[in-house]
Amino acid sequence: MDLSGSKTAADSLEISQTGPAQFEEVLAMVSEFHEIAHLPFTTVSTGEALRRLLENQNHGFVLRAQKASMTAGYILIGFGYSLEFGGRDAFVDELYVRPSYQGQGIGTALLAAAEQVAAKLGVKAFHLESDFDNPGATALYERKSYRKHPRFLMTKWLDSSGDLKAANPE
Repeated sequence: MDLSGSKTAADSLEISQTGPAQFEEVLAMVSEFHEIAHLPFTTVSTGEALRRLLENQNHGFVLRAQKASMTAGYILIGFGYSLEFGGRDAFVDELYVRPSYQGQGIGTALLAAAEQVAAKLGVKAFHLESDFDNPGATALYERKSYRKHPRFLMTKWLDSSGDLKAANPE
């Protein structure tokens, strides 16, 4: 699943797979994203979930984008399996580009790189969600051939003991 530091057409943009060695760097970006997107975040719970993902590639993968040696963003992919979609599928759980790097094609490059890695791993379908109040992101996804599914995502939290339970208001 290694991209071997693939470079994109944008001169100094490098996209690479992350691992446990980049845990602190990725966790810092996750914290930034969760604050901006009003998502739940705790260093303990979110950090543990991220650590498990980085340590076990059977769960998914994380790619990061660096521009001029500065980390500009990341994409986090989780794996699943679906008969409807013909086998292994993947979900774009998070796609974040730091505000100072937005509008430079980095999100598009991260999405394309993640699709490439996923295809090599036998993923048949790629899913993502877009906030209702983020038409710019939805337009980007539609330009990249993502289509609204005739059903919508619903969630039930199964572990009520976690710190993230607060994110599921009743």
